Amino acid sequence: MAHVSVTINGRQYRMACDDGQEHHLARLAHDLDQRITRLRTNFGEIGDMRLTVMAALLIADELSESTQRVRQFEDELTGLQEARRVTGERSQATTAAIAAALDSAAERIERVTRVLNQGADGHELPAG
Repeated sequence: MAHVSVTINGRQYRMACDDGQEHHLARLAHDLDQRITRLRTNFGEIGDMRLTVMAALLIADELSESTQRVRQFEDELTGLQEARRVTGERSQATTAAIAAALDSAAERIERVTRVLNQGADGHELPAG
């Protein structure tokens, strides 16, 4: 287990984290410290605890919005996957219809060819 010293709101804290996560933890602490500093600039000295709670609420709000956006993206993805499935089914149906039409046309061409060949051999051409 690794340890990192971070400074938040002018106070230093020694934090434990998984090995390899030191830089990430330091970045998170720096972000929190910057948020508290901006709040202090905007609202003045309203108390350390209150500034920390306000920063936490801002982060919670961002997390809530991000979670909502992820859900929207998941819903969109589900819709796109469904549209893809339907399009695939339609494509298969269209391919089958085209194949059937080509088979039918080939059969008609073969019948016409037989009729023309019979006429070339001197046999009587069928009427109609």
